[in-house]
Amino acid sequence: MFDTEVQRILDYVGHGIGVRIVGAPGSGKTTVASSAVFNLEKTGFTIHAVTGLRTHRAIPYAAVKGLGMEMRPGRSGVLDLADVLASQLAKAGKHLLLVDDLHLLDNESLAVLEAVRQQSAAPMIATVPETHAFTRGQLAVLNQGREAVLQLDPLHYEQVHALVARVLGGPADIDTTARILTKSGGNPRLVVRIAETASLSNLLVRRDGTWQMSGTSLWNDHLRGTVEALLAELPPEDVTALHSMAILGTARIDVLQKIVSADALDSLERQGFLSIMDDHHNGTIAAISPPMIVDYFRGRRTLRDRHMLRSKIAGMLDSTPQIPGIEATTADCLPRVLSALRSERGNDDAVTARHFHEHSAVRERSRFERWELNKTAANAAALLRVYWGAPVDPLRAARVVNETSTHDADPADLLFLTITKALLAMPAGGLSSAVEVLLQFAEAHPAHKAEAEAAIQFLSASHGRVPPPDAGSSPDGSSEEKPGTLAVLTRALLELYRCKPLEALRIVDEAEDDELFPHLRPFIKGFGLFAVGRVDESLVFALDWRAEARKNLDQFGVVTSSYVAAHGLLYSGHFDEAEYLMSSVFAMGRPGFVVDILYDAMLRLAGLRQATTTTTATVSIAAQARAGVPDVGPLPGVGKGVYVLIAKENQKPAGFDRQASRLIKQQLRSGYTLEAMMAAMLFTCLVPGRPVLDLLQRIVRESGVTVHEQFTAIASAVVEADHQLLGLLLKHYEPDTDVYQIGMLLRSALKRRVVEGDNAAAEALAKASSSFAARFPSANEQLAFNTFEASSLTEREIEVAALAGYLSNVEIGERLRISARTVENHISNALRKTGASSRTSLFILVGNTFPPK
Repeated sequence: MFDTEVQRILDYVGHGIGVRIVGAPGSGKTTVASSAVFNLEKTGFTIHAVTGLRTHRAIPYAAVKGLGMEMRPGRSGVLDLADVLASQLAKAGKHLLLVDDLHLLDNESLAVLEAVRQQSAAPMIATVPETHAFTRGQLAVLNQGREAVLQLDPLHYEQVHALVARVLGGPADIDTTARILTKSGGNPRLVVRIAETASLSNLLVRRDGTWQMSGTSLWNDHLRGTVEALLAELPPEDVTALHSMAILGTARIDVLQKIVSADALDSLERQGFLSIMDDHHNGTIAAISPPMIVDYFRGRRTLRDRHMLRSKIAGMLDSTPQIPGIEATTADCLPRVLSALRSERGNDDAVTARHFHEHSAVRERSRFERWELNKTAANAAALLRVYWGAPVDPLRAARVVNETSTHDADPADLLFLTITKALLAMPAGGLSSAVEVLLQFAEAHPAHKAEAEAAIQFLSASHGRVPPPDAGSSPDGSSEEKPGTLAVLTRALLELYRCKPLEALRIVDEAEDDELFPHLRPFIKGFGLFAVGRVDESLVFALDWRAEARKNLDQFGVVTSSYVAAHGLLYSGHFDEAEYLMSSVFAMGRPGFVVDILYDAMLRLAGLRQATTTTTATVSIAAQARAGVPDVGPLPGVGKGVYVLIAKENQKPAGFDRQASRLIKQQLRSGYTLEAMMAAMLFTCLVPGRPVLDLLQRIVRESGVTVHEQFTAIASAVVEADHQLLGLLLKHYEPDTDVYQIGMLLRSALKRRVVEGDNAAAEALAKASSSFAARFPSANEQLAFNTFEASSLTEREIEVAALAGYLSNVEIGERLRISARTVENHISNALRKTGASSRTSLFILVGNTFPPK
């Protein structure tokens, strides 16, 4: 969980730099410090640990006397204790001062430590709260010598998923993981406590290998002590303020100030119990963090409390989300949107997700009450529109579509109602049931036959196969009457599925806005830009759309825009940004109609990086995607075949070629040419082979997209082992949208040649790869597919092998703090197990990056 943070601490301390570990209560500060100390002790460090305790702050010298120092009688003053401790730090060897919970130390102990730090250059690791207002004495201890600050941010979805699986002994499903993240605020201690107590209380049960919620809540009495420990340092007025806020819920700052004093709000925000967010509709809003505190206080709700809740619900504005315009955005805006996304990573996903949930729940409740009073198609459509983004209540949705009166209904509302009814029929009856609903509608309402047929085309193509381009149209492509906007956008979407992005973009640019399905047009626009090779432009467009959707609390828009943006980020190698973006979507839980398939697709995309690089068995986040779907789909990730193939263990290149070719041909037979092209690009980058490359070249040639011509030419030279031609192509290569992919291609081809034992080709490719990397350096991590059997290597053997390509045995030993003889034994064992012929070959097999020249 904290391997990266621990390694950073080890690097700092190794250079004589102290570390201040900063985080909220329960963020893992003590765990990180303890893990770092454990590793330092193994390398010969002597640790002098001082721990602050809340109950000992008023006891003089309580902290430093815990060191057990031997003192001469009558010599127990500040300088006396400091001299003894400083003399211990001055002894031969490496020494480290550890101060856990420095803010809880008594003043006398702080004075001793200040004196010691003035006398000794030994580094110090200190853990402190994130928002603490330090006293002069505390600052005097901290601000001595060189110091690095390590910030522990809240966990994101993937980290919570892994931590819950570790605690419970198995993975949790999507909604359970999202709920635990939401309630804990990403706090590791709370994640563990919620998971443990929920399983003890039978609020979590194991079904079909995954942990699932047995009810609608995870709150239980076992959590009461955990929350009380969080609130222990708060004064009574702040606790009262939290209680009032818990009753009111997420609200505008100006509303909160009517029941909570401004000083209390400032105090709570300073201590990390209040999250401030900008909301498009309501201005600046505030919510309690972590949200589990709300459950603690709401357990004691009164009549007055319920009155306040009703007043709050009545005051909520129910406005229609706005979708940004689809005018093209220039790629020079990319630094702006990436910077905004990176700065967003420090925000609290759990609080944001909870705000979405509350907004959706209020809308759903108020619209259902309105429908119950007047069961018109307009009221039904307003309610069902919530379910197109937020989680669905299937029983309530079925009741609405069955009991709604369609007399004198607006055609748009009637069509929306019918399409929703068709979607509800699919889980039980499949695609045929949905089509039957739409056919009955077309027969009963001939005036809307064109829209019904467009809806049938959309569902059939998205869940079965894409019809031939001329199916259902006249020979000249014309019709007697102008098609509606839904029919036009459906045709654009089908062209996108067929990998005709230029045609899809042309249709979208000429189409009118569709008020019934406002997200369809920007989705086609954004993914069309990506498919045509204008990746940066697609990324800017999608991230701007996503930012607007987040402000509008539009979960449908957030999911669709994030799917488009995730592809752009992954294609450009921005893996950290892509993982955060998808994690923020996962934190909201499984969404409603239509976009749930994009949600599953992102789960598989998030699992690809782990599947291509891991050498040990781990719980993949992709396991949370629904397994009962076809291998192929209309868009990348919708079908499970690509992920399943890449996630297979211990594959041989030739076998991978056969399976990859078979999958691509299956995609082409279904008409999902865009998915086939993206799969072929990925397979070629990870395991370059002639069968897949032939299919890729054919798809690119027939699609009309010319942006990948340099890539396919270089890939052809690579798989044909024409190193002279490869050198010329790389020499004259002009940077385009595939520069990252070419770097991945060259490294993967090198790896494949090593696996196949072709040392001459491997040497030539090594030179080409190094030369290309020097000419086009990338700050982003390169994926590298582990096609060899590495499961037999130990963790230490993998660690040594990853350094063997560019460090000597002595240098590896110094870095890992083991002897050169031990390094030699590890390399010998790894060579024997993998069959590699040299240290360089072993490094290529195991390492995921080439060292810079």
